[in-house]
Amino acid sequence: MKHPLVRTLALALAAGVALSAQTPSSSRLKRVDRFFQEQVDQERIAGAVALVLQDGKTVYEQAFGWADKEAKRKMTTDAIFRIASQSKALTSAVILSLMEEGKLALTDPAGRYIPSFASTTVAVRNGEQITIVPARRPITIRDLLTHTAGVSYGEDARIADRYKAKNLGAVTGRGWYTADKDEPICDTMERLGTLPFMAQPGEAYVYGYNTDILGCIAEKASGEPLDQLIRTRITEPLGMKDTMFYLPAPQRDRLVTVYASNNESGGKIFRAPDTALGQGHYVDGPRRSFSGGAGLLSTAPDYARFLEAIRRGGALNGARILSPRAVELMTTNQSGTLHSDTGLGFGYGFETTDRYGANGLDSVGAFGWGGAYGSNYRVDPKARLVLVMMINQMPNASVVGNRFPTLVYQALE
Repeated sequence: MKHPLVRTLALALAAGVALSAQTPSSSRLKRVDRFFQEQVDQERIAGAVALVLQDGKTVYEQAFGWADKEAKRKMTTDAIFRIASQSKALTSAVILSLMEEGKLALTDPAGRYIPSFASTTVAVRNGEQITIVPARRPITIRDLLTHTAGVSYGEDARIADRYKAKNLGAVTGRGWYTADKDEPICDTMERLGTLPFMAQPGEAYVYGYNTDILGCIAEKASGEPLDQLIRTRITEPLGMKDTMFYLPAPQRDRLVTVYASNNESGGKIFRAPDTALGQGHYVDGPRRSFSGGAGLLSTAPDYARFLEAIRRGGALNGARILSPRAVELMTTNQSGTLHSDTGLGFGYGFETTDRYGANGLDSVGAFGWGGAYGSNYRVDPKARLVLVMMINQMPNASVVGNRFPTLVYQALE
């Protein structure tokens, strides 16, 4: 008779094999179709693109609704979307590629590259008073990768006025939006370093300009602009022909229109205004600010190629953008419980699922993130899946982003 431990290990191994062998049922994937079509028909969204890869092969790809409802332009699977914070993963990958070349180290202080970061400050609330105190230690590249530098988007009431005076924070649109700025990103980040942050370095997870700072550091460490770094190190090697910071004017009809909804509209969509919080300046604008944290445009197939390269350990079709060890840094929790104490972590570029049930039906080891315009993605190495859902809506249609992965996972048999 086998030892109980041996039997337990055998059962666990069998369960693991069964899980990894699961493939999507075409009949159960029809639930995805029904869900998105219902959202379009009910005018909760204008349109979306949903894409699922398993083992790098497309097992589901559909476009729903409208790219521009008023112009009667239907959504297509190659439509171009504003991906906002999905930009962060690509910029983080550039930073790690520079690390691999010895051009920077994760322990480097940000002040080595951006002078104003050599001595930063923190806003501390004492009752009704706000005190500005020195940071107890320098902010490092590692802090920025994990969003534990204490750097926000400057929208908190205790610092908002100071940020506004430096043309940062919620002056136009949201703090993350810089496409309207007629200056290089390093000029913006140099001003940022003179402003107070929200927490001491390494002591809290604070979501903000961290990856924009990294974009500037990448430029300083390499001597190249961020758009060129992303193009030569990621998008060109991986064949991502539709991922860029600003869209050439002749291709403007491929860019999806931004929609919005609110209580006054009864939750139904309407076209967002031609402002920073609406259509933005991604075609007609200064085209000078390369926001590593929120500035890129992309398509579902393009972004899936990047994620598939990460899933495969940093390479796709013979093109290697990172080593497997660097990818492991991106996709495993590097921030302990600072990001969450409920089973979610944050690596050097992605949110990680560390406990089954912490993020829907994700496997342990899955990772992903999303963007302010509503786009969402997951990579699940155990299930060999890449999931991408693209939409452009503000405030984002969170119900769509949250339910799409579940609808894919429930189809696995």
